[in-house]
Amino acid sequence: MRAKTRRNILIAAGYSAVLAAGLMLGPKLVRENQNSKNGSFISFGNSGRSAKVEQIIQIINENYVDSVKLDTVQDLAIQEILKHLDPHSAYLAPEDAQLLAEDLEGNFNGIGIEYYMLNDTLLITSVNPGGPAFRAGIQHGDRILAINKKSIAGIQINTRKVIEQIRGRRGSSVELLVKRDSIQKRYLVKRDRIQVSSIDAAYLIADQHGYIKISKFGSQTDEDFHSSLLKLKKQGMKNLILDLRDNGGGYMSSATALADEFLKDKELIVYTEGLHETRTDYYAGPAGEFEQGKLVVLIDENTASASEIVAGAVQDLERGTIIGRRSFGKGLVQEQFDFGDGSALNLTIARYYTASGRSIQKSYKKGNDVYFNEVSERYKNGELSSEAREISDSVFIKSKTYTTRSGKVLYGGGGIMPDIYIPVDTSAHTELFFSLSGKGVLNDMLYNYLVKSDRKYNNAEELIKGFSLNVKDINMLRKFATSKKIGLKDNQLEFSLPLIRIQLRALMARYYFGDEGFYKALNAGDRAIGRSLEVFRASAN
Repeated sequence: MRAKTRRNILIAAGYSAVLAAGLMLGPKLVRENQNSKNGSFISFGNSGRSAKVEQIIQIINENYVDSVKLDTVQDLAIQEILKHLDPHSAYLAPEDAQLLAEDLEGNFNGIGIEYYMLNDTLLITSVNPGGPAFRAGIQHGDRILAINKKSIAGIQINTRKVIEQIRGRRGSSVELLVKRDSIQKRYLVKRDRIQVSSIDAAYLIADQHGYIKISKFGSQTDEDFHSSLLKLKKQGMKNLILDLRDNGGGYMSSATALADEFLKDKELIVYTEGLHETRTDYYAGPAGEFEQGKLVVLIDENTASASEIVAGAVQDLERGTIIGRRSFGKGLVQEQFDFGDGSALNLTIARYYTASGRSIQKSYKKGNDVYFNEVSERYKNGELSSEAREISDSVFIKSKTYTTRSGKVLYGGGGIMPDIYIPVDTSAHTELFFSLSGKGVLNDMLYNYLVKSDRKYNNAEELIKGFSLNVKDINMLRKFATSKKIGLKDNQLEFSLPLIRIQLRALMARYYFGDEGFYKALNAGDRAIGRSLEVFRASAN
């Protein structure tokens, strides 16, 4: 960490403590000299802000009229300071910092299960093959009733509490009370290191056309991606669809390493620069694994940060075709400053610029709420429909242009505009669909009904071809919706039923065949996938 940057952090911390003191002591200490305990107001002298902060905290601790949790007040003050910087500078409490680190590092100490809260119990939806739970005999479909003899049924336990109880020190054990059908059994499971791949799915989507889905950029993403590339190439892959939709980013180093797989030696991937950070250029090396085949990168409005670095490099250098919708627009780089208590500060230290020199960071001058709600506004103003692409174009800063190698004009300031635009099917995305999905009705339908039915499939492909919803299924969907106080209007149901069917089919494929099955089912009939295959076919002619 640079000394100058550390000094700035300490100054910010000092201001936060002063603000905390102000909140406690009031705007003026006009009556301080009347306090017989102190005699008169303490002179701070010229010993600096750090000494002043220490004394203010001591005064509050020793003299304030009520009990004060100074740590809490200081945290609130820090959060208030960060609100006046940018939307992505953030203070992380110790538990949040740990969860974020485990998520991006791709490993943690646990038992290797995925679960869903269903009817106040934990339904195990996936068991990591070879993991601790698998070795203990736990199966997907089992329900966890108690953890370490503490019941979790009927207490509305949240996900974080579950994680806290199931994860723990490597080699320690956790006791689970599990129900399978009508039989209850206790399992003692020894925690171990769980490795989670950064790749959600990797398979041949058609002859010679591969598909790889990445939802975040963790420390192992490039290594996992490289392995997936080699596997698909052995199966005959010539062209690749890289799906970065809903990828919120992660480690910048992982993004540049992945982009290096596509680009030739010494090509500029991205560069960073800030007030206290000199320009740093990131170039491709000589050994990319996929420098020749046809490439399509899928993006959408939730494609952000590190994933935009990859998409921006591919677009600027004309290495492939970008298909989808305008990306989120996050072009800021954060550095994490760790504190001794496990908390951390993620501070924006630089902006990144694509190979052509453009910053894709969208404006945050109107505040954090407007900034983060901007994607929702795209639904409301019609940008995400095919008739309103010009609205999307209008968000860019057009006073300065950037060009690709062939001279194609690009703009900065509003995310990445795809080369081929694929609008959302707004007719199916009704208020009803969002209610059913957001309130868990589709998951309840799956786990409480569909997986208990006599539908049997040998593989994901068979499920994709054979899955349907009959009249009995629709009536059951109405019943689940009513239980969540959602009324099924026939006209909305008619429009949304195709999308509901696709979602249920994909959820069922995940339950039986894992993430790869989920994406195979979800991608069947996907317009962006179909357009990608058209691009490959056109380039072959």
